[in-house]
Amino acid sequence: MTISISSWGRLTADQHKIVSVTSLEAVPRNHKLKGLPFGNGRSYGDVCLNPDGELWLMRGLDKFITLDPYNGLITCEAGVLLKDIQRLVIPHGWMLPVTPGTQLITVGGAIANDIHGKNHHVFGSFGDHIKSLTLLRTDKELIVCGPEINQDWFSATVGGMGLTGIISQATLKLRPIQGPWLETVNVPFTQLKDFFNLADTSEAEWEYTVSWIDCLNGRGRGVFMRANHVEHEESVIKSSSSLSIPMVPPISFVNKLSLRLFNSVYYRRQSRKRVKQLVHYEPFFYPLDNIQNWNRIYGSKGFYQYQSVLPRSVGYEGVREMLKTISTAGEGSFLAVLKTFGDRQAAGMMSFPMPGVTLALDFPNKGKRTLDLLRSLDDIVRDANGKIYTAKDSRMPRDLFESGYPRLEEFLKYRDPGISSSMSLRLMGY
Repeated sequence: MTISISSWGRLTADQHKIVSVTSLEAVPRNHKLKGLPFGNGRSYGDVCLNPDGELWLMRGLDKFITLDPYNGLITCEAGVLLKDIQRLVIPHGWMLPVTPGTQLITVGGAIANDIHGKNHHVFGSFGDHIKSLTLLRTDKELIVCGPEINQDWFSATVGGMGLTGIISQATLKLRPIQGPWLETVNVPFTQLKDFFNLADTSEAEWEYTVSWIDCLNGRGRGVFMRANHVEHEESVIKSSSSLSIPMVPPISFVNKLSLRLFNSVYYRRQSRKRVKQLVHYEPFFYPLDNIQNWNRIYGSKGFYQYQSVLPRSVGYEGVREMLKTISTAGEGSFLAVLKTFGDRQAAGMMSFPMPGVTLALDFPNKGKRTLDLLRSLDDIVRDANGKIYTAKDSRMPRDLFESGYPRLEEFLKYRDPGISSSMSLRLMGY
């Protein structure tokens, strides 16, 4: 069957030949048409697309295999959503150590993109908590790998963009928690240097640290948010309202006027939350998950997500220059997120996190105007010896990819010749 599929950024709607995978026997192998494992489609760019080949829809591999509630180990198939794991293990006093800004992604996607969260300085990235995984190659070879077995295959697959084979299942190490509640504090700041001071003074005592930043303000004002797990007797969870964007508007709802209004209201509202508050983990970790199809607000042309990381030594200067460039261009980001990465070695050859500061931005697609802005941001990242996150990219230049991921040549030895993607064709040539 052939259908039109977009990534979450909705920049293109390409025709794909799809195959629904409900068992490993259903995965096409030794096929002339190259394929690509596809999870829940939450990658923003073209890492999850393969319009000249097949997409293997992995959500059918959604079974839990084992749960060890005493040692905090869970084994499941790669199509299981992080949301389903959280709902299963939290009542037993466990939680995934690392999740991104949405829990609506698959385990396979989390591994392939080595996702990170708001607590990298404590728990690193998703790959740091995988005990083992099973990789199915298109030549029918089955490889079990992990930190202590076939480490080279493990390192290539974590953050490997789905290009080393089909991740069929994984065993994950969970972390203990006291319950689903967090104690949070918001600290407003008026200039960029305050963010770095807050990060330096908060990371020793707070597990989760992240900042929203106002790109249109010019001075780098924002709100620094920090949180810790806390024990609380309350068991009743107030249900949060769920909204939905029912249709794609002909023009983007995200524009200079709406951004200025949103940023002003959001800054004032969040600044009031200076005292400690008790918050359930879902709205803190995944604020947009209750808005179905929120990506439609950018209109029919879609949007670009741009996330970079800069070394800490040049982080302040680099982020300041990026914010200045965005402000000068008259653009802004709906939800600009600024946070730090800890000083730790990444689990994968092609993992994104490195010691430094990372800024995530989104821009409505305005054609050449937007692409010119992104190229200017590329120059700043390049000069700072930084890198761009492949899970959110759809247009980074090849030289920036190669400089940002210096283990590329080593990684290519582990690529599965039966798998390709739009990104691999664009950045690796095949």
